[in-house]
Amino acid sequence: MTTASHSDFDLIIAGGGMVGSALGCLVASQSPAVRVCVLEPHPPQPWSPEDAWGLRVSAISRASQAVLKHAGAWSFIASQRISGYSRMTVWEGDNPARNLTFSAEEVGAPELGHIVENSLVQSALRRRLEELPNASLLAAPLEGADAAPDEVVVMAGGYGAMAAKLLVGADGAGSATRNMMGLDTRGWSYRQRAVVATIRTELPHEDTAFQRFLPGGPIAFLPLCDGGISIVWSNTEDDAARLMELDEADFMLAVGKASDFVLGEIIHTSPRAAFPLRAQYATRYTAPRFALVGDAAHTVHPLAGQGVNLGFLDVAALAQVFLDAMDQGRDPGDSGCLRKYERWRKGENLAMLAAVDGIGRMYKIGTGPLPLLRRLGVDLLGRAPLAREIFIRRAMGLGGDIPRWAID
Repeated sequence: MTTASHSDFDLIIAGGGMVGSALGCLVASQSPAVRVCVLEPHPPQPWSPEDAWGLRVSAISRASQAVLKHAGAWSFIASQRISGYSRMTVWEGDNPARNLTFSAEEVGAPELGHIVENSLVQSALRRRLEELPNASLLAAPLEGADAAPDEVVVMAGGYGAMAAKLLVGADGAGSATRNMMGLDTRGWSYRQRAVVATIRTELPHEDTAFQRFLPGGPIAFLPLCDGGISIVWSNTEDDAARLMELDEADFMLAVGKASDFVLGEIIHTSPRAAFPLRAQYATRYTAPRFALVGDAAHTVHPLAGQGVNLGFLDVAALAQVFLDAMDQGRDPGDSGCLRKYERWRKGENLAMLAAVDGIGRMYKIGTGPLPLLRRLGVDLLGRAPLAREIFIRRAMGLGGDIPRWAID
């Protein structure tokens, strides 16, 4: 990692979380001549294999794994504790035998994806940024930005003015950078909170992820490599508050009942946390010399585990557009390049947001003809090999217009 010895870069990224750091690593790794700067005023907590499992985990898709590999971070992640899962079982109501089960074997893959702690991904990406001679990681906030015809000039706390061809906002759902550049958002609260914890169960998970749809929201079991399970239980705000107040024994019993004891009794739980759920999307992804990626551009309900995976696909697409322009001697921050990126990713992300939102709302309706139609649809999908393959590949991030660095 270099320090900022002068003010000029090709790419400045505001936000050094998983998505922003991945963009910096990918661009700097693929083109050593490109100068990259990542601004992150709040360094993450260091990750250690001696620590308990982090409560915030992500189901990293095969496409996201490829992005992290091309960014130079996956080898470190894989050398630590990652949890491959090869099957996924989804059901509703009181009959887990009437379910949808998908397997990696159906599409000839070794696994559907990996469950990885967010803090481990961030740690690996930070290590990679520090290795790259053409990348600067600065502990500074973005304080201002001014787009000119041929560059964008940003003010970073303690470092003064710095110029680049392109500024990227990767600073999360509440993006100050997005607001600074005048891009609007639309969205809605689900009036839900996701309760997260790490548990152990009476029966082994056998590398299978489970999700049961309940009236208040889905509960997901995500398998961990040491036999434990990370849970994400979306529930109404009132019910989530009650879950947070339960003692350990009552909480474990509540989790067992909610999961229909699919893996037997719950025999251990970690401390738990809860976070609010909201859907949001930027009405535009770009402005002069500026682009959005990740949660700064879109947030979705966690029921399909697609949040950070959409962000990593943004990273791969923007890196491809940016570096192709650089290789061809074109300006990577001009309006043509930015329009190409926006057209590529905005439609895909909105389609996923709508699909996830629709599934969540559909499963909240427990009376009338819809539950019967749902069950018929599940039965049909279970018996249609081509539809199953399309569904599985989408979940793995391998459907649609895939950027080249999202392919292993």
